[in-house]
Amino acid sequence: MTGEEITVTYKWTAKPGKGAELKAMYENVVKEAKANEPGAYRFEVYEVQGSEDLIIVDIFRDSDALGEHLGGTAAKHFPKLLEIAVPGPFFFCGDVPDELVQIASGMNMGAIFATRAFGFSRGPSEMS
Repeated sequence: MTGEEITVTYKWTAKPGKGAELKAMYENVVKEAKANEPGAYRFEVYEVQGSEDLIIVDIFRDSDALGEHLGGTAAKHFPKLLEIAVPGPFFFCGDVPDELVQIASGMNMGAIFATRAFGFSRGPSEMS
């Protein structure tokens, strides 16, 4: 695998009373991905106004980096996340190979896959 960057945008809906735990767990996910996944270019976590839900945007170097994440950090934390939150939808944007489509689809996270149609980028921006 390899190819273009893949962006994954998704939502976790916190179960009642579990918002703080969800946020704390995602802080750990982000730290772990930053330390162990060089192909994970960006993880941005947003809090949904008026709820304890999270919207996350991940950008991966390519499908290899996405596969590394799904088989590593994501696989490690996904079962615990399911105890405290409801996943989805997950939007996978980019050229995602069939084997990763099958893996993600099998995780019952409301996965939707889209290939790039058009657009532009002015260049990278750094966020802490």
